[in-house]
Amino acid sequence: MLPSEYDIITLIPQKAPFVMVDKLLHVDEKSARSLLHISKENIFVEEDIFREPGLIENIAQTAAARSGYITVTEKKLPLIGYIGDVKNLEIAELPKVDSDIETEITIENQIFDITVITGRVIQKEKVIASCEMKIFISQPK
Repeated sequence: MLPSEYDIITLIPQKAPFVMVDKLLHVDEKSARSLLHISKENIFVEEDIFREPGLIENIAQTAAARSGYITVTEKKLPLIGYIGDVKNLEIAELPKVDSDIETEITIENQIFDITVITGRVIQKEKVIASCEMKIFISQPK
């Protein structure tokens, strides 16, 4: 089954209205790509613009969706991650309501319960945001 065939809610710990990923498009050993349609109802939309915290959460949830997809397909217990640090955040543009963004994450390093990723948010083939993020993973009990 392809990542896009899974209901995103089964792959991430977040629930409405805090879901910032609509579909998981690609997953491999070191990366993932997701899609989000910016709706007017999104909690991070102000004056028809998807704001900065939404972009950061979208990157984190893309990483969570990758992890969720892997645990579901390997029949393992799901992991919960927490944003520990965001570095080198660059935002060139904020997306508008009724537009789509694709987000790519790459695993740069994984040490014990800490995963370091780089994330890029792309709209119309242009990188509109990027950062490095440390995610702390809580192991299932």
